[in-house]
Amino acid sequence: MPAAPKRRALAVILLVPLVVTLSLWAFSWPAARIAPRELPVGVAGAAPAADQLQEQFEQREGAFEIHRYDDAAAARDAIEDRVVYGAVVVTEKGPQLFTASAAGPVVAQLLTEAAEGAAPTGTVIPVTDVVAAPKADPRGAALGASILPLALAGVAAGAMVTAMKLRGSRAAMTLVGAAGLVGIAATAVAHSWLGVVTGGWWTEAGAIGLTVLAIASAVGGLAALLGTKGIGVGALLMVLLGNSFSGVTSAPELLPEPVGAIGQWLPPGAGGSLLRSVAFFDGAAAGRTALTLAAWAVLGLAAVLIGGRRKPEAESAAEIPDRRREPALTS
Repeated sequence: MPAAPKRRALAVILLVPLVVTLSLWAFSWPAARIAPRELPVGVAGAAPAADQLQEQFEQREGAFEIHRYDDAAAARDAIEDRVVYGAVVVTEKGPQLFTASAAGPVVAQLLTEAAEGAAPTGTVIPVTDVVAAPKADPRGAALGASILPLALAGVAAGAMVTAMKLRGSRAAMTLVGAAGLVGIAATAVAHSWLGVVTGGWWTEAGAIGLTVLAIASAVGGLAALLGTKGIGVGALLMVLLGNSFSGVTSAPELLPEPVGAIGQWLPPGAGGSLLRSVAFFDGAAAGRTALTLAAWAVLGLAAVLIGGRRKPEAESAAEIPDRRREPALTS
């Protein structure tokens, strides 16, 4: 066997197990290590009963980030503003738990178990779901499953623009148009048909479109600067890391550190958080995630425009033999 085919065969033999190992690490490790890590939780009510509850939560060192509130109304406002995931309120009749299953059913269940553990033995804690998940998706499974298709749509858009040899402003406009239509189509399915998101229709479409644009422009920009291998780099970054580190199926604060933080700086994680905010919380806490996605989109489109000014590799290679033949033709 010639040397070149041997090297290619060896590369396949080594790369396939490496990709599988990385995929298992990226998807399985965070899922196997889900636990609260500085999870924002509220405690409301008068001392000393509220102080005692806070001490119970703080015994699990590093698990919860406690926010104190004067009364139930303040705690409810904090949940609706996405400052905390839930709150334990001390009342005259005993403790009461406020949750928000729309912020993550896994978190709501975890807080219920934690509150029951912190309360005196035998105490039954009433649970009020302040911002409930939609009846069509009470476990948040559909919302969690939506991020991977959006990531794949973004990667596909960036790859297709590169494969069709669209360059510069034409490529950028194509990415913007494709992302916008994906936002409309996805919202029609998720909102109008399935009913798994319940916010403003066009706001949700904008959030989805911005997420896809951030991913597509990043992939297209990498391809414009690095060539076709940039598509592979972008796909690994957005699908392998971005999707698995997004925390959409649970919460970023439940993932191992620093996975949760990294995921929120990548478009799939930021897009999932933005969609949850506009779909269930009237846009509360949407500013940072929207800026993150906008930054990815702007940088990616800038790379597409800059790469469009460079001559394609194929054209540059074709020009070399023509220049060498010019003296012979002249003579």
